[in-house]
Amino acid sequence: MANTVLHSVADRIATLTLNRPDALNALSVEMMEDLAKAMAALREHGGFDVLIIEGAGDHFMAGGDINDFARHLAARPEARLAAFRAMIEQYVNPVVETLQGMHQPVVAKVRGACAGFGLSLMLGCDLAVCSEGAKFTSAYAAIGLSADGGMSYFLPHLVGSRKALELLMLADRFDPAEALRLGLVNRVVADAELDEAVAALARRLASGPRHAYGEMKRLVYAAPCARISGHLESEAEAFARCSATSDFGEGVTAFLEKRKAAFQGR
Repeated sequence: MANTVLHSVADRIATLTLNRPDALNALSVEMMEDLAKAMAALREHGGFDVLIIEGAGDHFMAGGDINDFARHLAARPEARLAAFRAMIEQYVNPVVETLQGMHQPVVAKVRGACAGFGLSLMLGCDLAVCSEGAKFTSAYAAIGLSADGGMSYFLPHLVGSRKALELLMLADRFDPAEALRLGLVNRVVADAELDEAVAALARRLASGPRHAYGEMKRLVYAAPCARISGHLESEAEAFARCSATSDFGEGVTAFLEKRKAAFQGR
């Protein structure tokens, strides 16, 4: 990789950093490739309990790199169609699918610009915490594109189809207060408090019942496409699997002993 995406694991908390700060972490083709490789490496590593996704510098991600887009303008429409479809299917889609398929909780740490695929990436995380200075927009319509990275999937489930179409079609900027009102982020904190707020959340998740978290993610993301009878069966199976873990025994015992549970992920 060319260091446009960095990843590390410490104290069983993984961090993935979008690393083009001079370009507001805009998604270049090179960065697409690096992001897909980094996500695949983290999936293979597996030795962590929480993943934090952040941007280097003062921004999360300002969408796609328009300079990279401009290089395709000289190509014939058929060639552009093939090139962009290949990029999305080869690099972008696997990233989103990996995020959704991870049993570990994934937390977006958002400051500054969060636009285009940056917003898609944030929406694909399980939880999102942003600073008061964050700025959001879907962005795609401004350059004549529809959404990618799962945005047209995540937004309707979070805000309903009518509001999703407003956010996509008008591409207006909105602030953290609106993002919180719409349920796109979980918490808004002062800029200076963002690092510690996300670190504290990650520590809390890392000390939680990891098997139960994985089952929660699977159930919640499967729900929109499920029939109630099938989903109830899935809930029963997940509940039973959790009951067979050591964490369940620890949770019940801790409750009866009036102390905080010490989960071990087993």
